[in-house]
Amino acid sequence: MISLFAILALNLGLACTLMVAVWMVSIRLRDASIIDIAWGAAGALLAVSTFIMADGDPSRKLLVTGMTVVWGSRLAIHIGVRKRGKGEDFRYAAMRADRPETFPLRSLVTVFLFQALLIWAVSLPAQVAQISSVPVGLTLLDLAGLSIWILGFVFETVSDRQLKQFLADPRNAGKVMDQGLWKYSRHPNYFGDSLIWWGIFLVAAATPGGWLTIVSPLIMSLLLMKISGVPMLENALAERREGYREYMERTSSFFPWPPKRGGA
Repeated sequence: MISLFAILALNLGLACTLMVAVWMVSIRLRDASIIDIAWGAAGALLAVSTFIMADGDPSRKLLVTGMTVVWGSRLAIHIGVRKRGKGEDFRYAAMRADRPETFPLRSLVTVFLFQALLIWAVSLPAQVAQISSVPVGLTLLDLAGLSIWILGFVFETVSDRQLKQFLADPRNAGKVMDQGLWKYSRHPNYFGDSLIWWGIFLVAAATPGGWLTIVSPLIMSLLLMKISGVPMLENALAERREGYREYMERTSSFFPWPPKRGGA
């Protein structure tokens, strides 16, 4: 039987190895933003790796691995399709423009290895949930986690599809997407992503000590709401897209809520 510490250590090494390999590809392509495709794939890989090594309850292992693999695969495919034919994301392009001669090494440490550590930490519930053999079978907490995961997956998938269809229509060029789920939240896809990890956490919380992995959904929610998600994207959209500031005034930033009446 492999210990929890050993599994976590091996998975950290696996995440770092994967991200170094992706970094090497990014150097050849001169495109660090391929890390966004690798993010979901890495989370799925860590869940599968744990499934192979751990001796926990089989039904919970299948549940949490399935939840994580479906999330990671969909996200990787979605971002890969969206990125096809496009250049480097503006965030990484700005980093490259600042001291381009040192960018390869800086990107290895501050982008790829940092995100290896980050996805390992975010994936802690998907790893820890598979370790314990008790409780035997699925509990109400497991089912609650699955229900929240389904809600988050629907939010993320539907909002991504709605935005894709909106942007594909030439008549919407330069317009603000404020239809469908985007009428109630400026970032319904991010909201859905956060719910997914709160759901996976609840499955882990059904096992002894699993509640400690609450750090995972907290990190994900903080990233999406305060650091690399909403603020970074909105700073760019407010400058580039006419009417976006009015959209911000009437529409909830993250949590879905009816738009303000009488907004601009």
